[in-house]
Amino acid sequence: MTTAQPRTDLDVQPTPLALLLLGREADPTSERGVDCPGDLPSPSDPDLVARARAAKEKLGDKVFVLGHHYQRDEVIQFADVTGDSFKLARDAAARPEAEYIVFCGVHFMAESADILTSDEQKVVLPDLAAGCSMADMATAEQVAECWDVLSEAGVADQVVPVAYMNSSADIKAFTGKHGGTICTSSNAKRALEWAFEQGQDPATTKILFLPDQHLGRNTAVRDLGMSLEDCVVYNPHKPNGGLTAEQLRDARMILWRGHCSVHGRFSLESVEDVRARVPGVNVLVHPECKHEVVAAADLVGSTEYIIKTLEAAPRGSKWAIGTELNLVQRLANRFAEEDKEIVFLDRTVCFCSTMNRIDLPHLVWTLESLAEGTLVNRIEVDKETEDFAKLALERMLALP
Repeated sequence: MTTAQPRTDLDVQPTPLALLLLGREADPTSERGVDCPGDLPSPSDPDLVARARAAKEKLGDKVFVLGHHYQRDEVIQFADVTGDSFKLARDAAARPEAEYIVFCGVHFMAESADILTSDEQKVVLPDLAAGCSMADMATAEQVAECWDVLSEAGVADQVVPVAYMNSSADIKAFTGKHGGTICTSSNAKRALEWAFEQGQDPATTKILFLPDQHLGRNTAVRDLGMSLEDCVVYNPHKPNGGLTAEQLRDARMILWRGHCSVHGRFSLESVEDVRARVPGVNVLVHPECKHEVVAAADLVGSTEYIIKTLEAAPRGSKWAIGTELNLVQRLANRFAEEDKEIVFLDRTVCFCSTMNRIDLPHLVWTLESLAEGTLVNRIEVDKETEDFAKLALERMLALP
């Protein structure tokens, strides 16, 4: 009896996507980013904090560090300001004396900062592989093809695009070029109301909402009183988006098939489970969560809304929060002295994996490189894309 030996002559090659996810391949057009150049300091280096502090002090007012709410504490400690993506981009624009804007966030956020800041300012992302899976779910080519589908269905002239802030500069530019606006999770209702008013007949006007289907659906149904039947989902991986011309003509909300990998994991079972585990708990979730989760929650709102709600909450209150874990842990520690019990909505630990690529070694490498006069990892949006994206952003800023 012979034993089968493993074959060694098979020419098996990893797919480009597998290499990309392993950090061994480059795709400059992807929100997942590319390899980080340079030699990073070891994560075990005991002097990392001191090195970051020294480099930042050497740079002085030349550098302005932005820290997104979902960043690690080790990075947040060096942020000059913290906030959500749009607030941080505006904070950067308000600091024209800062030559370097170091954005501790993800790629689309750094793009927004580059769009809003002056040409003299240079936006830097500590790790180019810090992207956003949601933003990756809508490419410029896919959205252009979607517009062709809408045109063939005879409804494109009735459609106003609304792009979530969590989208690439290309998608923001498409939105601006086609008469649409940008929205945040805080002003999505106002943005949709504005968009419906742009058509000759608001009753027949449609919105193409991208790239997050859940924020679009939740805003339309919860805030504008529409029905789930008013919404259809356009799947860019199916012919004609998986929709018939009749479905597109009947729909009022055409939702792009995209989602946040963190907020999308919360389920109705998560809500039911935490209510059973923590009697009297208040469930507070982000509107990027699925519709059934939002419907079962006590309160729904943006990251800033979540923070302000917990700040105003009475002592001894109990909260289950459905958003990124770094922020939830930071809030739990912050309000522990006020006897506010704050837990993560899901039993399973889930950080934003791409946001967490911005760690202390990457920040140290970035700051030390800048302090030595070497510009690294600059995020620069081309002029035409910037102009149309800025047009869409300006429409948002003009919302009543």
